[in-house]
Amino acid sequence: MSIFCCPLQSKRQRRKDARPGELLDAALEIFVEKGFAATRVEDVARQAGVSKGTVFLYFASKEELLKAVVRENISGRLSEWEVEFTHYQGSTQDMLRYVMRSWWERIGSTKASGISRLMVCEACNFPELATFYQDEVILPTHNLIKRILQRGVEKGEFRALTETELTYGVYTVLAPMLFLAMTQRCTMGLPIEPQAYLITQVETILFGLMKK
Repeated sequence: MSIFCCPLQSKRQRRKDARPGELLDAALEIFVEKGFAATRVEDVARQAGVSKGTVFLYFASKEELLKAVVRENISGRLSEWEVEFTHYQGSTQDMLRYVMRSWWERIGSTKASGISRLMVCEACNFPELATFYQDEVILPTHNLIKRILQRGVEKGEFRALTETELTYGVYTVLAPMLFLAMTQRCTMGLPIEPQAYLITQVETILFGLMKK
């Protein structure tokens, strides 16, 4: 009997291991479509083709499910970028161009772009989630962009920047990406080609940063 049971058990185990990823994909789609408050765990389970109990087998609450979605799709990317930028050999100008290009490829052009809009819309009503997003996404992202700007200054590629200019320069870099994330599914008739838009924005930013 064990000869026949082992393959079946192995197959079930493989399915169980794969299920959290399927749940996160389903949750991302529903959260982005409906928002956090309006999403029910039953909606996510139905989208994933499992029971509501299966969702709670892996995630203790809807809040924990959203946190897992953010980690899977955004904050998990930050560690990748940290490694890439630590070992980056090119100029800081090219690094900044790479920031926007890779953001678009990995997040902006995907469903994950809707997470930023979701958090902006829901933050006031769910302060714990707002704090989580601040700690896991916003602050690490700001620190990463600030390091890039400082690298340009230290290498003599960018003009000297005051601490205030460094701080607000981070927002200058992030603003074009946030704008695209907020308007991805509601363009309001704006004729925007995302990649051309980002190229224009980064070149304008670099014009202000470069030594004259």
